[in-house]
Amino acid sequence: MTTAGVADRLAEAVRPFIGGDLPVRLEAWDGSVAGPVDAPLVVLRSPDALRRLLWHPGELGAAQAYVTGELDVPAQDGWDLESTLTHAFAVGAERGLSGVRLSPRAMVDAIRTAADLGALGRPPAAPSSQARIKGRLHSLARDRSSISHHYDLSNEFYSLILEPQMAYSCGYHATPDTPLEEAQRAKLDLVCTKLGLTEGVPGSLDGDVQRGASGGRRLRMLDVGCGWGSLSLHAAQYFGAQVTGVTIAAEQKKFIDARIAERGLQDRVEIRLQDYREVPERDHYDAVGSLEMGEHVGATNYPTYVEVLRRAVRPGGRVLVQQMSRQGTGGGKHPGGGPFIESFIAPDMTMRPVGETVGLIEAGGLEVRDVHGMREHYVLTVAGWIDRFEANLPRLRELVGEEVVRVWRLYLVGGALAFRDGRMGVDQILAVRPGAPHTLPAVRSW
Repeated sequence: MTTAGVADRLAEAVRPFIGGDLPVRLEAWDGSVAGPVDAPLVVLRSPDALRRLLWHPGELGAAQAYVTGELDVPAQDGWDLESTLTHAFAVGAERGLSGVRLSPRAMVDAIRTAADLGALGRPPAAPSSQARIKGRLHSLARDRSSISHHYDLSNEFYSLILEPQMAYSCGYHATPDTPLEEAQRAKLDLVCTKLGLTEGVPGSLDGDVQRGASGGRRLRMLDVGCGWGSLSLHAAQYFGAQVTGVTIAAEQKKFIDARIAERGLQDRVEIRLQDYREVPERDHYDAVGSLEMGEHVGATNYPTYVEVLRRAVRPGGRVLVQQMSRQGTGGGKHPGGGPFIESFIAPDMTMRPVGETVGLIEAGGLEVRDVHGMREHYVLTVAGWIDRFEANLPRLRELVGEEVVRVWRLYLVGGALAFRDGRMGVDQILAVRPGAPHTLPAVRSW
């Protein structure tokens, strides 16, 4: 009697879990293969891949196995990671796998198969790239640790993925073919225009840097969660603003300070290594911008975040929040977008439907005037990041190693699909602080 290979045994064992035949071509560590010949190839290189899936069924176990290389999705025959994930999501939706209930017999058979294949035992150690964050949720120390995990990989690492402005947020693409750098510049122009910074000095570095175009003072802007300074530098250099930016990532501040010196903007831009909760100014700024930072403050602290924005801007001033959103209500089990992104990319992140965010901003005392959905733009932005990522793979591997490279490939590809399929969105929410007349035009062109 011929003993079935590992792949065939796994194909039979997982039938109750996946609602039928394998939707992929499965190659196991013993060289055996099962599944349709025209389907995408998934390779299990070690029993540890199966062990991770047993301890963490679903997304987290699969992600752990993928980033360690125990599970691979090699590109071949027109299939790659993006098309394989798209195929998997489609099969899951078609078979209604989110509602599958397993019988005790199926569970016993699966455990017996795993034991026979040497996949039972203690869970493998978490990948070294997985976040290890401790402390009270959204305490100052824990938030700094969470941000450091993601943003302090190195400035060079991010420079190889982002465009020269180092804008790590959704761009604004006039067409699907708009180059990434141009789309990010258009986004920065859009933000500055919405914030009314055109009323200041439009771009020149010459003359009296403290005076506006009409002879008044230069408009003051606060950039909350300023990243690598793309908005802060753009607002100062091209819209004449007097800018204060705050970040809790030391590597980012170091990078921005160098660019400030290179561009001669020392008298226009100040960057503080400061938590948003520590911003002391009240009724001070003409405009406040915060690009894709509100996701990191958490559900409990979001009212505090809104209060910081509200009290920092003067009555009548404008506030623009660009923020990612997700489907569902009440935060759910995975408010950060799923086990993978919460464990490897952005610990403690919280996203919600845009309507809930608008409600929180209004409850915090700001008057929401515009909500601009930009979900499709993020698909194009991430595509540009993926192109740069793949083009710079040798240097990226030198900087962070193969495991982190695999984390980022999964992150970028998975993120693009989430925006493409509407599981996540991104919006610019423009508000004004009541208490004085605002200058927002009644008819707007954006």
